[in-house]
Amino acid sequence: MRHNTTFSICKAIGIILMVMGHAGSPSPLNRMIYEFHMPLFFMAAGYFFSLKYVDDWPTFVKKRVKGLYFPFVKWSIVFLLLHNIFFHIGLLNEQYGNESGGVLHPYSWHVMQQRLWNIVTSMGGYDEFLSGAFWFFRALFVASLLYLVLFKTFDALAKKLPNSPRLPQDRNAFRNLVIPVAVCVVALLLTAWKTCEGLKIPTLVQGGFRDLMGTFFFACGYLFKLWQKSYRPTVWITLSFAVVVGLFSVYLPSSMAVNQSAVKFLCLPIPALCGVLMTYNVSVWLDSHENIVKRFLIFCGDNTLYIFVFHFLAFKLVSALKIGIYGLPWEQIGNHPVVLAHLDDYFWIAYTLVGVGLPLLGLYGYRKIASRTASTIR
Repeated sequence: MRHNTTFSICKAIGIILMVMGHAGSPSPLNRMIYEFHMPLFFMAAGYFFSLKYVDDWPTFVKKRVKGLYFPFVKWSIVFLLLHNIFFHIGLLNEQYGNESGGVLHPYSWHVMQQRLWNIVTSMGGYDEFLSGAFWFFRALFVASLLYLVLFKTFDALAKKLPNSPRLPQDRNAFRNLVIPVAVCVVALLLTAWKTCEGLKIPTLVQGGFRDLMGTFFFACGYLFKLWQKSYRPTVWITLSFAVVVGLFSVYLPSSMAVNQSAVKFLCLPIPALCGVLMTYNVSVWLDSHENIVKRFLIFCGDNTLYIFVFHFLAFKLVSALKIGIYGLPWEQIGNHPVVLAHLDDYFWIAYTLVGVGLPLLGLYGYRKIASRTASTIR
């Protein structure tokens, strides 16, 4: 498949906004970011879903396991092993934590073993601070597989209908119209049922809201691909989407946070879809210009995994700088995700730049060294 640079730019904008949201950006901007930045990643994943996986489902499952489950397990275990070391060197402590007053504690041998079991068996058990964004790996993994199951279920039911299409081309037409819409609607209804009744899926860490909502947005991404040819992004449409997202963020704010209320759930799909399309429109424009910005965004979008994994750890560098400038106690380095004193300053910009740039710089340097080493060996 040809490299889709527009969606690479889309994901780059999404990951930069995610880091910005974690960096303590001003409240109005933060609320607007949370309306759509995570739905964007689910829709981007759904966009690349292919009908061939309906019949060749083992290939799809293997790709999801390799691309989501294995990285989650690997990096969760790395941070698990480093957890007590971070306490020993002072990056974490039991005095300072998140804004609600929550703190972490060193792990006993028993706790480490239990967390390892949780990591492997339920994609849970990860460090709540430095690996706090890891819920996304599980949610996208579950959403991808649930989408496939729903699609295959509707496809099997369609074959049993009295007037079921028999020819391959007719079946694909049915798969490209009726079934994707049906899956999208069912995913939204399942999320509504779970949320409005306050239900929890006991086998899913955090109860399943993010996983089900992610399935809906995954389905929307696939639908967008099917209807993309008839979509024409314009400046006025982009501005209209921005206005919708802005209004919702002020009067009816929502996000993909855990345990959303029924009202916040109902207020999420419209601004989320508008925000994703707004980002897509901007990405189309950026992709049409050959410059260093485009090249950086493509590199960033193709390597979002490393920003997901390391941006909280990278924040510690900026936190150390802020502590030194303000003369704060060193223990405040344990604040999550950023130093909570003087939040009205502009350090969120530095957190964003370092949170995005340092993981990418480390990756770039690692690849350069690996490339030179390989050349030397040859």
